[in-house]
Amino acid sequence: MHSNPSLKKVLKPVHLWALAVGLVISGEYFGWNLGWDVAGTGGFLIATLLVTIFYITFIFSFTELTAAIPQAGGPFAYAYKAFGPLGGLIAGYATLVEFLLAPPAVAFALGSYVHFLHPALPVLPVAIGCYVVFTLINFLGIRESAMFSLIVTLLAVAELLLFMGIVAPAFRWENFKQDPMPFGWSGVFAALPFAIWFYLAIEGVAMVAEEVKDPQRTIPRGYIYGIVTLVLLALGVMFFTGGVTNWHNLARIDYPLPEAISIVLGKQNSWTKIFAGIGLFGLVASFHGIIISYSRQLYAMARSGYLPEVLARVNTRFQTPHIALIAGGGIGIVALCIGNTGEVITLSALGAVVMYIISMMSLLVLRRKQPNMERPFKVPLYPWFPLTALILAVVCLIAIIWYNPWLSTIFFGLGGLLVILFMAFRKPVHSS
Repeated sequence: MHSNPSLKKVLKPVHLWALAVGLVISGEYFGWNLGWDVAGTGGFLIATLLVTIFYITFIFSFTELTAAIPQAGGPFAYAYKAFGPLGGLIAGYATLVEFLLAPPAVAFALGSYVHFLHPALPVLPVAIGCYVVFTLINFLGIRESAMFSLIVTLLAVAELLLFMGIVAPAFRWENFKQDPMPFGWSGVFAALPFAIWFYLAIEGVAMVAEEVKDPQRTIPRGYIYGIVTLVLLALGVMFFTGGVTNWHNLARIDYPLPEAISIVLGKQNSWTKIFAGIGLFGLVASFHGIIISYSRQLYAMARSGYLPEVLARVNTRFQTPHIALIAGGGIGIVALCIGNTGEVITLSALGAVVMYIISMMSLLVLRRKQPNMERPFKVPLYPWFPLTALILAVVCLIAIIWYNPWLSTIFFGLGGLLVILFMAFRKPVHSS
């Protein structure tokens, strides 16, 4: 439909940094600590270092694709260009699983934080309310959404720095190294999905590529500043939290940071209550950013004929994909009602890792098939960076499947069904 308005180009490097960090920063607040439960502090530290190496090599590689092919479909557009319609379908499915199932985990944590502050408020209704509120905020336009993301991300980063400053004096090395690898090396592999949670969704910046001013220069800056910020925050938060008490006390809860501060200062201390209150900013930043990303992915796939055309409609006043926003929110609310934090994190990580694999394969194939394609940013140390990212992504995939056979069966079973339906009812599609 030629009358359908296009997305608006308004985003600058600072907005992309805020979106990159904001998409991920809730991973520093909760979820990662579940890795201690399966690996201990030492085993999870090893898993986190492996995943950090992966994300550094992946982001530099992924930035080459995003700058060369700045389309709202992100990984879907890259795989389509490299492997054709079936490759686009696989990448699109994996990306949608990642981005539609990460928000329910964040919403669970938002509900838990609010319940921690006000026990009379139940977790699930608060989580559902968050979907309604932030879907409405995203209706208002990308400029307004990006400015909101910038503000809450700056507050979230400042809060994590404040957290480290408060708990650092209470850090005890003997706490951190107590029972460091209770499950040996098998625990390291079992913990990989929770280490991925530290960085999962940073690639969502690719989904707003069509709304970026001067994408070839802006996107690399946003990504690189973002990954540096996140590596420092992730390692700092994990290290300091693990040294304030017996880590077993923090390994199974949805609000490890407020609990850590309450252990250091006492539950009735005003800093504890203030921190728990502003702790919502990190969760809000991620929740808001991922809603932006999944709505653009649904929009791009619908525009290309993979999903119902109605999802590709853009609101004429605000120039936002309003139907995609509503549909993604509905799926998230259903996931909230039937899943738990560990399950949705694992499924989201599965989708992410499959998408990472096909994205790195797309980079290698496009370098060979289209050597003269304009590449404003080229990954350093090619082909070693993308190959390292590809190998580590495959290791993560094998580990997640091995330790989560039932969830993996659901993920690949649904993906296989979509491929069969696609082959049976295939219509001509286009990538943009």
